[in-house]
Formats: sequence, C-alpha cells, structure tokens
Amino acid sequence: MSSKLYFRTIADLAAALDAKQLSSVELTQAVIARTQAVEPRIHAFNSFDEADALAQAAASDARRAAGQSCGPLDGIPIGLKDVIAVTGQPLTASSKMLKDFVSPYDATVTTKLKKAGAVLWGRLNCDEFAMGSSTENSAFGPTGNPWDPTRVPGGSSGGSSAALAAGEAIATLGSDTGGSIRQPAALCGVVGLKPTYGLVSRFGLIAFASSLDQIGPFTRTVEDAAIVLGAIAGHDERDSTSFQAEIPDYRAALTSQRGPWKLGIPKEYFAAGLDPEIATAVEKAIAFYQSQGCEIREVSLPHTQYCLDTYYVIATAEASSNLSRYDGIRYGHRSAVGKDAVDIYAHSRAEGFGPEVKRRIILGTYVLSSGYYDAYYLRAQKVRTLIRQDFLHAFRDVDALLTPTSPMPAFKIGEKADPLALYLCDIYTIGVNLAGLPAISVPCGFTKSGLPIGAQLIGQPWKESNLLAIAHAYERAHDWSAQFPIF
Repeated sequence: MSSKLYFRTIADLAAALDAKQLSSVELTQAVIARTQAVEPRIHAFNSFDEADALAQAAASDARRAAGQSCGPLDGIPIGLKDVIAVTGQPLTASSKMLKDFVSPYDATVTTKLKKAGAVLWGRLNCDEFAMGSSTENSAFGPTGNPWDPTRVPGGSSGGSSAALAAGEAIATLGSDTGGSIRQPAALCGVVGLKPTYGLVSRFGLIAFASSLDQIGPFTRTVEDAAIVLGAIAGHDERDSTSFQAEIPDYRAALTSQRGPWKLGIPKEYFAAGLDPEIATAVEKAIAFYQSQGCEIREVSLPHTQYCLDTYYVIATAEASSNLSRYDGIRYGHRSAVGKDAVDIYAHSRAEGFGPEVKRRIILGTYVLSSGYYDAYYLRAQKVRTLIRQDFLHAFRDVDALLTPTSPMPAFKIGEKADPLALYLCDIYTIGVNLAGLPAISVPCGFTKSGLPIGAQLIGQPWKESNLLAIAHAYERAHDWSAQFPIF
C-alpha cells in the first residue's frame, strides 16, 4: 500500500486514526492538496467546499479525542456523485437544468455517512442525469481517466471512479442503473460494488430509471467496499422499494465465509466483441479460482442477446416519466423565452437538457405512447422476467458468476461519437440491473498499454456477504489494488 495518505485504504487509515498516528484534519488536508494538484487534468469534481470539509474533519478529531469515535469511516473523506443530495450543497446531475440548484435535504445515504462520521467531500462529475457510459455527456465537460487523462473514466459515475483512482478521495459513492458503478471502476482500476436492488435506499438520489437505479461504493479494496456497504445499507421507510432485512457484518464475512465456491462462466459473455487482452486477464482470474479448488462450470444465460434492447426500452421509459418534473416552472432552469406556460416549458427543457438526455426522453415517450405501450414497454417487461429467470436458474448450480466487466478498456475522449457504440459498453453489466442482482468489479490486470482491466462477479440476491468474500479471495492473492497512476 502506498505511503501517500490519499492512496491508502479506509481500513489502514481508520487504524492510524484510532492509534492517533494521524488526524482527520491532516488526512483531509492531504486529499485537498492532491485534488488541487490533479483536478485541472482530471476534472472529477463539479464543486467542492474546502472549509466545510476541514470543519467536518476537525469535528471528527474532537470526537476521537473525547473517546466517541463513530467507527471506521469517522474522519474519512468520501466524495459523492452529483446526483446524491447533501443539504446546502449543489445538486446538479451535471446538467444545465439544475446548474444553480442547491439541495434542501440529505439523501438517506448522506445521513448514514454523516452518522458514521465521514467527511463528505465534493460533488463528483457524471454523465448528465446519469445517462451515459463515458462521462462525456456532462454539461460541465468530460472527466479524464487518471491512467491516461486523454481517455474516458467510464460512466455514468466517471467522476466518482476517477476521483478515487487519482487520490482525490479515499472512497466515493456512485449510482448504477446499467453498469454505472462497475464499468467505470473497471476502466479506472478500482473496486466498484452494485448492491442488490432495494438494499441501499434511493431516497435523495435523482431518479433516472427507478426500477434499475441503485447507489453503491467505489473503494480501493473489497474490504473497504464491505465497510462502506455496512454503513449505507438498510431499510428506509421513505423508499417504497427498500427491503427490510437484517444487515450482516460484511467486513467480518470476508474471512468467515470461505470457499471453495462453485463459479459459473456465462458462455454468452465471452463471445465476439470482447477485447482479447481483457479476455486473457479474466481467463487468468478464472484459472486462479480453479487453482484454489473452486469448481468452474460453464453456464448459459440464453436471453442475454435481448438485454440491451430490453434495457433501453425500460430505462428510457422510466427516464421519460421521471424527468417530466423538470418543467421550468417549479425549479431548475427556466427559459427567458416564452409567451405562456407551455412555451416556457418547451424552451426550458430544450435549453436545459443535453442531446443524450433528450434522445432518451424521446425514446421513452415513444415506447410509452398510445398504440406502442404493449408492443415495446410491456413486452420488454416480460423479457426482463425471462432475463432474471436465466440468472436464478444458473444460481441453482453455482454460488456466483464470473465475467468481464467491460468489453473494452478505456477509449479516447471523443472516440465514440455513435450513441449505439457507447450503449454497447454496458453489454456485460445491464443484465444485473434488469435482474436486480448484486455485482462487483475488481481489478484483474492491465493492458499492454497500461490501462486497467476489471473482472465482474455477479452474486445471488441479498448475498453480498458471499459475493464480497469471493472477490476478497482473489484480491488478497494479487496486487492490482496496490498499483496507482503516476502523474
């Protein structure tokens, strides 16, 4: 692990803080200095408040001095994607529509992090309204990948993955609707966890597609992911989709849950279109598990070929509905042009939304429109059920599935102008959201040109403990998480 404070893990830093070898103010100052140094090249943040972060850190130090530490996250700087509400902080969704909006309340995950003593640090860039796979759709400009700032960090939570990889935060939160945590984690060489749908409250998350969205952490290690998940998971009566279940000690499960496990390899995920270097790296991960006594089985998810189509019907339909509230009347951008309410509504949306958001609203409105609902939206929901059944059938025989996270490594900013080419970046991740499953991306190597590669483990619903333990077994036998970009 690096000697630089901003590259150390939550577990390591928490131990140092408890031993009084370090103060939260010192740690936060190091993160702020690092952010100031690299942010001009990376642009991971939409905004940050240095004075507020240092005040939170000083409060953490005071708690520790009084013997009242809140736990392992107390005093740890954690960044939040700019779709998660924090009282008194900007909440823009990286859109002109919300450019000047300040949140009047906290998201549930924000409240939980505050209770855990975390230092909430900055608003992280993303694709506008979380719609994209490269963070190029942000109204505030693209984010660069710390391993090569001329390349994308993935999306939509690209600011979250890039900030962590660059040392601008110790952990971050993102949201995952079709891979928006796992794909950028893979492209930036960090760990990204998408929990089971309903495990983490969505209250205070700006909605993209409500039946698919889920908040989760970006961390340097699987252990850190377990720590953060333990802090943010749990039932919330303000979220009607929140699941009521006892939250286990995810960190303890990393060592208490032991293999060998049965791992399934979906044959549909190793077909044409997968970058050869990524295929080789994931095959080495498979070989590692086999060497540890795990049983490796080829499985089939036959409806995988319909995932992309199904996702872009359901996600755009829900986006069309969710984004109808941005009308230029109640809040958000209001056009100066317009004779009446309808005119203001039309101009405000035309001016406030970017091209990709407009494209998805139009698609979603079309599939929900009279005469097309049954042909598209209803049929997509039926196929979604079949996709979920594929996964559940596979889990009768295996504990988890092992796949590539992304079909390609990070590409150059501006390289993929065709929207469909960008949509294909999520081909290995969207099925998980349609099925409501947990999944994690862990670093598993680098390309010859030095770009990170991620492997995805897909778990059974509500069995994050087992999923994290499987991922941890791989991570502790490799040093990918201990390598950092140099710039």
